[in-house]
Amino acid sequence: MAEQSTQPVDPAGTEPQRLRVFLVDDHAMFRAGVRAELGAHVEVVGEASTVAEAVSRITATEPDVVLLDVHMPDGGGRAVLEAMRRSHPQVRFLALSVSDAAEDVIGLIRAGARGYVTKTISPDELAAAVRRVADGDAVFSPRLAGFVLDAFAARPDAPVADPELDQLTNREREVLRLLARGYAYKEIARELYISIKTVETHVSNVLRKLQMSNRYELSRWAADRRLV
Repeated sequence: MAEQSTQPVDPAGTEPQRLRVFLVDDHAMFRAGVRAELGAHVEVVGEASTVAEAVSRITATEPDVVLLDVHMPDGGGRAVLEAMRRSHPQVRFLALSVSDAAEDVIGLIRAGARGYVTKTISPDELAAAVRRVADGDAVFSPRLAGFVLDAFAARPDAPVADPELDQLTNREREVLRLLARGYAYKEIARELYISIKTVETHVSNVLRKLQMSNRYELSRWAADRRLV
């Protein structure tokens, strides 16, 4: 049976309006590839490679759906969501990432994303996911849906939100995870392509936010939340 179109209908009753999509990813070649693959299905109204750029251009274009990378140098998808979700609740966000880590999936959903798919998704599947998110559905790559279900099933009587974890930025959580795995500051800097001084600043911020005094307390805290 042929799939019915979910695209909005033009008030004049002529042709259906194409969904307006915005791309956020710090890799220009990947954005170009997505734009080319989705061009026949949607109208790509803009793109951005940084959080600040994304917030400004999404505000200006007001797309139906934003395809959002999770990890970017200046904070990533979570930072974009946190900046946009209150001022533009009508814009829906679909995370599109190479990461299939449970903490990334749960973190983006907590922040307000309507779905999370990995970059191994086919062009047709991605177009279908965009349409479903625009219609208000939640969409996940099959394996990732389990993470969301597990987050509820593990403690069904408790809220999914973790106020302590939620106050950390995406980059702070990346630094924390590597720190808890035993990485030295120099190794963290090399892994994340940032300076040692920046690593020190992130660790200091995490210690302050979580009201802890050393990396060993942070490691135990991260292990308790299965972030390691």
